[in-house]
Amino acid sequence: MPKPHLAAVILAFASLTLSAGPTDPSGGAARLFADKGAPKGWSVRAWDDLAKEAPADAKWLVDDNGVLHGSDPRGTWLISEKEYGDFVLELDFKIPAHGNSGVALRCPMHGDPAFDGMELQIVDPRYYDGKGDPDQLTGSLYKAVAPAKQAFRPEQWNHYQITCRGSRVKVILNGDAIQDVDLDDQKKQLEKGSPLKDRPRRGHIGFQELSRDGHVQIRNATLQPLDK
Repeated sequence: MPKPHLAAVILAFASLTLSAGPTDPSGGAARLFADKGAPKGWSVRAWDDLAKEAPADAKWLVDDNGVLHGSDPRGTWLISEKEYGDFVLELDFKIPAHGNSGVALRCPMHGDPAFDGMELQIVDPRYYDGKGDPDQLTGSLYKAVAPAKQAFRPEQWNHYQITCRGSRVKVILNGDAIQDVDLDDQKKQLEKGSPLKDRPRRGHIGFQELSRDGHVQIRNATLQPLDK
């Protein structure tokens, strides 16, 4: 039987590949807030100590468009019941003028995530009346490591890609690489909390509501564990 012509083989392979449909762009990442209403698998805790429950009327809710809205009253964290070690977390976020939020990374279920785990800051500079230090602004590991640049867009949707893998924490904000930190090198004693090198390498993730007017909004949040 004669061998098929090479061009025919390539054409057939291409046809088979196209018929299989596009690959999953999320790379196996799971949506965090797929259902309307109060997020399942999450709890609402006090902003300064996760061991404390938030006020009973403080609720985070996902609307009809899949957008997660921060709590009213202010001063809470929405914290995952699950713990994570190595992962890629992506999300779109928007805060109002004078807004203040943050992303908890590898935090224990007690204490302040900013000082007992890590908090990747989200804040409108006007929250500080223009007096915020670089390590307090959006993209900072709060009060520990300032971002390489300010890529935050006030009162617009912004996109975070956060990768935690072992001692390495990398953050991309709106397409700009703003953090590439080796926690093992972060030995400096901080104003509050232990040096970053001593922070947990596994823990809970979460989102903060501390805005003075309005609420943080989060959409398209996905998480892909890297240590399955």
